[in-house]
Amino acid sequence: MHDTRPRARRWRTRLVLWTLAPALLLGGGLPLRAAADDAIPPATMTEAENIYRSRCISCHGPGGKGDGAAAAALNPKPRDMTDAAWQKSVTDAHIEQIIQDGGPAVGKSMMMPANPDLKSRPELIKALRAVVRKFGS
Repeated sequence: MHDTRPRARRWRTRLVLWTLAPALLLGGGLPLRAAADDAIPPATMTEAENIYRSRCISCHGPGGKGDGAAAAALNPKPRDMTDAAWQKSVTDAHIEQIIQDGGPAVGKSMMMPANPDLKSRPELIKALRAVVRKFGS
């Protein structure tokens, strides 16, 4: 069967496939992270890191491994955010929803609390998501 698309369009399609094929075949997949994390103002990142230390560290631990002081008493255990497979498997939107609405909003543990005070602060939720993503690098 003859390809009736214009030659330039066929080459563009091939170029895209050649570019993506190695990553897809090697299990790299497509990036799930937003490229604009560096656009988060430093003051907002500092605030997010302080929120992590005050609200999240007791369960998720200082390194994001799910080994905080309160983790021993929890079932299920908190997420190990350093797990590369998990980091690849979740979208930024999913992480942001968990931060804002808590575990039950995405079918996870009811022990992961919501942060309703952050609903009006999407830039801070984005910064907290960046904190979570840093654990995977």
